[in-house]
Amino acid sequence: MSPLDHKLLRDLWRMKGQALAIAVVIAVGVMMLVMMTGLVSSLGETRAAYYERYRLADVFAPVKRAPERLATRLAQISGVASVETRITGRALIDLPDRSLPVQAQALSLPEHRRPALNDIYLTHGRFPALGHTDEIVLLQSFAEAHGLQPGGSLAATMNGSRREFHIVGLAQSPEFLYVTAPGELVPDDARFGVIWMSRPGLAAAYDMDGAFNEALLGLARGATADAVLDQVDRLLASYGGTGGYLLEDQISDRFITEEISGLQAASKGVPPIFLAVAAFLLYIVITRIVQSEREEIGLMKAFGYSNIEVGSHYFKMVLIIALGGAVLGCLAGIASGRAMISLYGAYYKFPFLVFRLDPASFVTGVTVSVLSASAGGLVVLRQVFALTPATAMRPPAPPDYSRTKGAGKYLTQLLDQPSRMVLRRLTRQPVRMVGAMTGIACGMALSVAMITIYAGFDRTIDLTFSVVDRSDLTVTFTQPASNKTLFEMRRIPGVHRVEAVRHVPVILRHGLYSHRGAITGLPPTPVLNRALDAETSAIAMPQTGIVLSSVLAKILQIEAGETLTVEVREGRQPVLQIPVAGIAQALLGSPAYMDLEALNRVLREPGQVSGAYLSIDTARADKIYETLEDMPLVAGLSLKEEAREAFEVLMNTGAGAIRYVMGAIAFVITFGIVYNAARIAYAERTRDLASLRVIGFSKSETAFVLLGELAVVTLISLPVGALMGYYLSFGIAAGFSTDLYQIPVVLDPVSYGQAILVVLTAAVVSGWLVKRDLDRSDLIIALKTRE
Repeated sequence: MSPLDHKLLRDLWRMKGQALAIAVVIAVGVMMLVMMTGLVSSLGETRAAYYERYRLADVFAPVKRAPERLATRLAQISGVASVETRITGRALIDLPDRSLPVQAQALSLPEHRRPALNDIYLTHGRFPALGHTDEIVLLQSFAEAHGLQPGGSLAATMNGSRREFHIVGLAQSPEFLYVTAPGELVPDDARFGVIWMSRPGLAAAYDMDGAFNEALLGLARGATADAVLDQVDRLLASYGGTGGYLLEDQISDRFITEEISGLQAASKGVPPIFLAVAAFLLYIVITRIVQSEREEIGLMKAFGYSNIEVGSHYFKMVLIIALGGAVLGCLAGIASGRAMISLYGAYYKFPFLVFRLDPASFVTGVTVSVLSASAGGLVVLRQVFALTPATAMRPPAPPDYSRTKGAGKYLTQLLDQPSRMVLRRLTRQPVRMVGAMTGIACGMALSVAMITIYAGFDRTIDLTFSVVDRSDLTVTFTQPASNKTLFEMRRIPGVHRVEAVRHVPVILRHGLYSHRGAITGLPPTPVLNRALDAETSAIAMPQTGIVLSSVLAKILQIEAGETLTVEVREGRQPVLQIPVAGIAQALLGSPAYMDLEALNRVLREPGQVSGAYLSIDTARADKIYETLEDMPLVAGLSLKEEAREAFEVLMNTGAGAIRYVMGAIAFVITFGIVYNAARIAYAERTRDLASLRVIGFSKSETAFVLLGELAVVTLISLPVGALMGYYLSFGIAAGFSTDLYQIPVVLDPVSYGQAILVVLTAAVVSGWLVKRDLDRSDLIIALKTRE
């Protein structure tokens, strides 16, 4: 081993704390890259394999009632490879452990064969036997949530008729990776079930003998999806077709696609932040080392070492720290990826989900970490090459602290000697102080942003379920009905208030932009479920025009005053031109609102409603649920408190849980930055501090000279970091927001206070570690000239 390599090992051991802190920051960036690319690969490949093996349809075409013979004509459409017709219906399941019936979707299975499309994966039991119309297969996640097993039984209300069924099997389906009730966005295994049963049994329940109400189509390779959709819609229009849609618009696929896209974006945007911070820290550390080792560099050059050899010595230090961090990050990425994949396995209902490593992420992570670290190191190497032996071996001129004028003289009279030393250091070396302040401010900004996001999640839940939705119970009808139905609900004992609502499925278009969703018709001044403006004040429904949520307005690139094309997907299916009357603030979903009477007027269907919001007496809740369930028109009941609990679970254990990982990482970076700032200051002033001890300063006074500087820089960094964190919060909030929920930026003093505590805690711990080393330092060794 060469002498320079011996020196390298000694230097690394001497600065092991700093090297470890920088390596951890690099490791965090590489870990995020490996974990996120692995999750993208795992989710994407597993989804593709699952879809292919169980033949998930490319086109879904709902219809009111169409004869079975139409399947032949659908199969003859150019670009269609396979067709499967089926019967679907909504049901209410009665369970002994719940007073509120559970919404469910009933789907038919062919009697003599497996489905050509949308096949199911049988996990337990068997398929319904031929001719046994009372046998069913249940969605596994729903069955597990309620402790149901094959061999058991349950009661369900279908089309107003209550029936008893025998459970013969449990299954999963690629159609239900993301399980949520119709009209809702939040998944909850306990609140929505899927029933598969023989087609004759379901046909009898919904009067569909010899007919179907949904067609599934598989497309041939190279087929034009839009052209196929147009032909399918024309063919089914006379039978009550409500408009076909592609797999990308199916709710389950839509949300998992969005999750994968979010992970892809995060894998490209998040790791560079950490690697840039690491490069910045390495640049500072290596710069200070070169400055403190001027004489050693001159001595090495005088002994005949070339610029390349001396530069390589310091560059090796950068590479060892970077490679160490990259390897640590790869290992941490594997561990964290396996931990996160189990969370996604519970959230998305795959039969299996194994964390798949993406080899490219290892190559990318190591390469990028080395290059980013090298970028900081190469800048420093220019200083090494510029030093000649004569210049380098001459100690730099000490700074002149003798000239103090004006305010300086006045402060000198007020401050004691250690305080004046701290002040001189701050004022005479502003570039170094600004560098340290910038680093700590960046850590403060990360902490502010992440803690603000925590408050944003809480704000989303509070606004959605306390301010927007003030009802207790939501009732959904099987089809639009007369508003006279509401009078029956008002007469139910314990019902305090009933508020009508109508949801109309539509496709909204503006220029090149479109969105498949629904228009919600509300009373002129709604009370139980309201639209809010940006100041969270209730919006009165305008007599003409439509009110769009801010998210939807952004999707459609439209503003108030412009005209929106509305393609209605129920009833006569008119195409309407409706002006945008206003923009509302929505944190859950992307709704559009209209006055209920105005909506019915443009549809030429006066007095129609599709559901109601109820305020009820909870003491009479069980009787109210029972009465509502017996009403033939009622398709589903949703309790707001259960929806809130499901949303909180989603935030804490679903996709939103990654914010805790990001918060922990923000703390790691903050601590790494503060600790490195303290260690660098200590390394620069080791001889000066030892000299102070020799001339009579106590350990406390000496530590004050060092740590006072850190304290002042940290305190100055707090407001700067708070301001940076405010703007950073908007970017991170946008990254966490999805079509399911929007995360607002909340200016909460508590959040900023918590972020300040994080930075101060990091500063105190760093200061304690540095003071401990200072107290243990050997004065003789510190005062010797290093050679």
